[in-house]
Amino acid sequence: MKEDVFALADDAFNGRETGTKGEVQAAAYIAKRFKQIGLQPKGVAGAFTQTFTFKPSANPHEQAGFTEKNEDGTLTGTNVLGYIDNKAKNTVIIGAHYDHLGMGGDGSLYREGEAIHNGADDNASGVAVMMKLASEILDNQETAMKTNYLFIAFSGEEMGLLGSNYFVKNPTIDTKAVSYMINMDMVGKLNEENTIAVHGVGTSPIFKQTLFANNDGALNIAEHASGIGPSDHTSFYLADIPVLHFFTGQHEDYHKPSDDAEKLNYEGMKKIANYILNVIEDLDDAGKLNFRKTKNESEEVPMFKVALGVVPDYLYNGQGMRIDGVSEDKPAQKAGLKKGDIVVKLGDLETGDMMNYMKALATFEEGQSTIVTVLRDGEKMEAKVTF
Repeated sequence: MKEDVFALADDAFNGRETGTKGEVQAAAYIAKRFKQIGLQPKGVAGAFTQTFTFKPSANPHEQAGFTEKNEDGTLTGTNVLGYIDNKAKNTVIIGAHYDHLGMGGDGSLYREGEAIHNGADDNASGVAVMMKLASEILDNQETAMKTNYLFIAFSGEEMGLLGSNYFVKNPTIDTKAVSYMINMDMVGKLNEENTIAVHGVGTSPIFKQTLFANNDGALNIAEHASGIGPSDHTSFYLADIPVLHFFTGQHEDYHKPSDDAEKLNYEGMKKIANYILNVIEDLDDAGKLNFRKTKNESEEVPMFKVALGVVPDYLYNGQGMRIDGVSEDKPAQKAGLKKGDIVVKLGDLETGDMMNYMKALATFEEGQSTIVTVLRDGEKMEAKVTF
């Protein structure tokens, strides 16, 4: 896995932006690795690849449009697909996007000009774990013979889940026979608490018991029911396919040139790979899983007129909202708040969890001041914040 991350996050690929030479080179690397592992090609016309042409939207709130023509202003992305054909009735899809931000652009949080964004955690980490799973499943075929497995490295994720969206609309297998889909996006920074977020737990009745029954590595599982989220599992959920999405959390290198291969937790990736493999093997004889619709958690998020200027710790399971990072020259920094502080109150409003924190924040307007109550190293303290 470490070799794969270092290869994909190398400067030679110039950040793997969809539609660039670096993306094509990265796709060729993944196809070569799929062949080395022993996967069969499952793209178009007997190849490992499936290409899609699209016209990027100038409006960030609008989806890019697919097109059949190579007109001016169009780009071509490349999905890479490898298959284990066990002549089974059902298929499991295991995916991870490999594209990233290239030299920066709209999605970058780097403010000092162009630079190569190598995307080691986002998402060379997910691709490396996916290839590890492919290798392990092939090596343990006696325990995994009742299901076919399709491995997909998606492109176009950073531009709006384009590769996964295209595959679902133009599948190279019968998607009616897909039992479930597993997605891995940013799984390279397992923290000291061994916390991994798992999204989509509510999309099939069997998932919750399976996830907790196979947790041999003592992982701290932050479960989320919804099948909707900002990664490729969403495309499959919207096609009524049960999904599980694995994520180790945002961090200070997210969407910056500093997301480099030497910073990842490879022992943590090994734990995650083993955990997902246990889940896959447990579900191997479960047949086609029942699908269940879930609430779209993003639709419940209130509208904000102000920002505190922090990165929430989305993996935190305790009471309150734990701060994972503080932005420069924003209200939180000016008030003396620090990474690790747990916000338990904004003004008179309790912030017992992330949703309560967001609802409380939505009540304030620019120019207002309030007292924020935090726990720091177990001690309660107050600070005045001006929005």
